[in-house]
Amino acid sequence: MSVVQSAEPTIMSLTDNAANKVQSLVAEEGNTNLKLRVFVTGGGCSGFQYGFSFDEAVNDDDTVIENKGAALLVDPLSYQYLVGAKIDYVEGLEGSRFVVNNPMATTTCGCGSSFSI
Repeated sequence: MSVVQSAEPTIMSLTDNAANKVQSLVAEEGNTNLKLRVFVTGGGCSGFQYGFSFDEAVNDDDTVIENKGAALLVDPLSYQYLVGAKIDYVEGLEGSRFVVNNPMATTTCGCGSSFSI
């Protein structure tokens, strides 16, 4: 007899490291209303590219993902390209930046800021 296992799907997540950096940047700005917005636009060497900005406004159709008091905003158009993605913050030889680990991306460019599905 086999055992059926179920799990909640991970729609999208903000890692602890990214949440800590968002909190740090929000504190630096002194504006507790700021939230990190991730979005997808056309272009880049692989077809689509990721973008990040800080935003005070939460639109009615935004998805809000929270971790450790930090909020990540995603618009509905971008959401469809980011299902299952992890938003992280890394520091390395290429500098420090927010990155998207997207399981839906079939190809990415060398810098990791553009992708195709």
